[in-house]
Amino acid sequence: MHSAAIAPDSSTSRKLQAHIRALTGKAIDDYSMIEADDKVMVCLSGGKDSYTLLDMLLSLQRSAPVRFELLAVNLDQKQPDFPSHVLPDYLTELGVPFRIIEQDTYSVVKRVIPEGRTMCGLCSRLRRGALYRFAAENGVTRIALGHHRDDIVETLFLNLFHAGRLKTMPPKLRSDDGRHVVIRPLAYVPEHDIERYARARQFPLIPCNLCGSQANMQRVAVKKMLADWERANPGRTASIFTALCNVQTSHLADPRAFDFAALSR
Repeated sequence: MHSAAIAPDSSTSRKLQAHIRALTGKAIDDYSMIEADDKVMVCLSGGKDSYTLLDMLLSLQRSAPVRFELLAVNLDQKQPDFPSHVLPDYLTELGVPFRIIEQDTYSVVKRVIPEGRTMCGLCSRLRRGALYRFAAENGVTRIALGHHRDDIVETLFLNLFHAGRLKTMPPKLRSDDGRHVVIRPLAYVPEHDIERYARARQFPLIPCNLCGSQANMQRVAVKKMLADWERANPGRTASIFTALCNVQTSHLADPRAFDFAALSR
């Protein structure tokens, strides 16, 4: 059930903004996400998460102890009915430097993925490649993505259930080719706070269903599982995330992560 609407200029809205800003700032500080003179590419999809990410980085930029540059970037993947005017209009009104990359990944995905199968995996890889290429060509030093705390917990269970790996999205990582540093400044922020904030700010949201229904995604099932757990045991998602930040490799079972052979008489 959705919570009541929040007026954009109410004290509740301002407190929510301050709360999310504080969590974002703490994640940036804890993981040294942004340094002096960084050029940060903020990847905008038109969803609630990326709008919130841009808002928080703009707010922090005004008071940060170091100077850094922000560039908003959207990849227009040529999905049918994609409202291509929405983000340029919003960013122009906001006065934020931005670039729109046009690449028809939609046709590629539709051609390669059989009907009824989940398209998000291939779409994500193609999108990442286009964004990485742009970053390399435009002097970008940090690539900021809008993944939040719940995304990170969901990815943990996707890897556990379907890949047999104990891993998730880290708040900060270097890309496989070693050329890019990817950051997730919303890593500490719960999704329900972002949902409330997006409604209060009345962002012009672009739905992520332009490729058709993806209801069979494994991530949808994991999200439902976690939501059921949260209803039965409030605070469980936060506890799982806290566990990800308190790893004891000696109490797991990977000999590559801990030198068990050294435990001798």
